[in-house]
Amino acid sequence: MSPATTAPIASVSLEEKERRLESILRAAESVVLGYSGGVDSTLLLRKSLDVLGAANVLAVTAASATYAAEEVDEATRLAESLGANHERLRSTELEDEGFLLNPPERCYYCKSDLYGDLVALASARGFRAVIDGSHAEDVLDFRPGLKALDERGVLSPLKDAGFTKADIRELSRRLGLPTADKPANACLASRFPYGEAITTEKLGRVGRAERVLRDAGFPVARVRHHGEVARIEVPSEDRERLLAVAAEIVPRLKELGYVWIACDLQGYRSGSMNEAL
Repeated sequence: MSPATTAPIASVSLEEKERRLESILRAAESVVLGYSGGVDSTLLLRKSLDVLGAANVLAVTAASATYAAEEVDEATRLAESLGANHERLRSTELEDEGFLLNPPERCYYCKSDLYGDLVALASARGFRAVIDGSHAEDVLDFRPGLKALDERGVLSPLKDAGFTKADIRELSRRLGLPTADKPANACLASRFPYGEAITTEKLGRVGRAERVLRDAGFPVARVRHHGEVARIEVPSEDRERLLAVAAEIVPRLKELGYVWIACDLQGYRSGSMNEAL
C-alpha cells in the first residue's frame, strides 16, 4: 500500500506528508527527475537534494517547441541555484504522429516519449529511479499522461506522499523556494482543441501571443487557439483591466495572424479544453 492510501489526505498533517516524502526518496536511493521549473518539480528537486545529496540527483528539462524557450532557461537557472546537476534533453513528441494529431490522449504520447528517454538515461547513468512531480489531486483530473508514467515505472513521490497543490505551495513557502506562488504553466499544446493538428508554427504563434499578454501585465493568461480566433482567458478579477488595454493588445495579436480576438467570459481555468470532452 502506498503512503498516500494509508489515511485520507485531509486528515494527514503537512509535517507527516513531508516525512512520507523523505521516506519515499530515501528508498529510491538515486533519482533522475523530469524537471519543468514549476512549483511541483522544484519542491521535489529541493527535497531530493536534501534527502539524497546532489551526487544522487539529476534534474532533466525537456527542450521543445511545446514550451516557451524562456521557461526552459528559467528551469535551468532554478536548478543551478539549488545546487542540482541539470541537463537539457531534446524532446521528441513533435516527431510522434499520435501527439501531432492531438487526440484527447495527447499527453499520453508526450509523457511516454519523454519518460521513455529518461528511463533509458537513468539506466545508462546508474540512477535507480525516475521521478516526476505529479501530486495527489492530479488523479482527480483528466490526465492521460499518468498512464504513461505507470507503464514506464516512473515514481511520483509527491502523489504517493499525499501532497495536494496547496500543500506543495505551503511547504515551498516554508523552504523559501521562489516558485511557491508561481502560476501553473501547462505546455502550449494544451491551448488547442482536441482534433486540431499541432504544428511547430502554431505552437510558436500561441507562445508569442501569450508573451504579449505577459508583457502587458498578465502573468496568468492563456491564449486558446481556435484557427483564426484567439480566445483569451485571464482570471475574472483581471477581465476589466484586459478590456482596458485591448487597444494595445489586439493589434499585436493580429500581427501574429489572428483575425478575431475574444475574451472568455468564464475567465481562466486550468484544462478548459477538456470541457468539450
